[in-house]
Amino acid sequence: MKIIVPMAGRGSRLRPHSLTVPKPLIPVAGQPIVHRLVKDIAKVLNQPIEEIAFVLGDPAWFGDDVVSSLEDLAKSLGAKASIYRQDQPLGTGHAIMCAKPSLSGPAVIAYADTLIKAEFDLDSTVDSVIWTKKVENPEAYGVVKLNENQEIVELVEKPEAFVSDQAVIGIYYFKDVAVLKGKLQEILDENIMNGGEYQINDGIKRMMAEGKVFKTGTVDEWMDCGNKAITIETNQRMLGFLKTDAKEQLVADSVKLDNSKIIEPCFIGENVILKDTTIGPYVSIGDNSVVENSIVKNSLIQTSTTIKNANLDNAMIGNHVKYDGKFTSISIGDYSVLE
Repeated sequence: MKIIVPMAGRGSRLRPHSLTVPKPLIPVAGQPIVHRLVKDIAKVLNQPIEEIAFVLGDPAWFGDDVVSSLEDLAKSLGAKASIYRQDQPLGTGHAIMCAKPSLSGPAVIAYADTLIKAEFDLDSTVDSVIWTKKVENPEAYGVVKLNENQEIVELVEKPEAFVSDQAVIGIYYFKDVAVLKGKLQEILDENIMNGGEYQINDGIKRMMAEGKVFKTGTVDEWMDCGNKAITIETNQRMLGFLKTDAKEQLVADSVKLDNSKIIEPCFIGENVILKDTTIGPYVSIGDNSVVENSIVKNSLIQTSTTIKNANLDNAMIGNHVKYDGKFTSISIGDYSVLE
């Protein structure tokens, strides 16, 4: 089994946090988004992963440190890492085709801006599985249309009339991804674009037209990381799941508490100093940070950051930040100083 991860986008909706760190590498509950996504997919697949192919953007943005991080991720799962580049933002289908040498055999394609919780047996007898989540407002999503055999027969983007309540979340299984590769190559050769981009859906629709069998794999939880507010919400939900699972150490042994307390669930990284401070619930703090004379809840604070005299709620603060102030719901990017 292979996992293909297109992740070349700049994450403009998550600025300023994605100005210096690619969005898939921003930590949520102590781990980068793409790391959690790939690990959760591997759990669902429950079979050996031979290769993980990452499609990155400009090397000036996705540099050697990013490549090294992804290689370590693949190695931790016993897989080979393959690195590809998408030099132009030409859509989901184009991004997949940038990994053309890896597009053979059974594979999962997963876009790296979402997190999931799922437990189901992958139906490897069908040609493809499209992972979905039941939603209350399907008109806001791309959804699947099912026939009487519960097979997917159509993909409908933001339907005005009810089609189904199963929203496509951007994770797909293909029994032989080379079939999709062939259809996407046709799309590229014929220059078929939607919204100025080459889309994976156009390749999938051609597979359906040839009678390929598609079914759904429904996830229990689907968590987006598209903007600051929803990323903080995802951090909260993920911390809740991790506390229940009790499989990860959420507070490092090296954390120094000085007249401070932690209200679980929280993730507190290595060598964090908490002085005259209350942290939690639902706070993540990266390594080597200091929080002093503050109350922090429902917030994300990254590495090597100093927070003083703060009362934070629904805040997202980047790496190497110095913050001393009275504002509550803030969003501060890397290397900022507010004193």
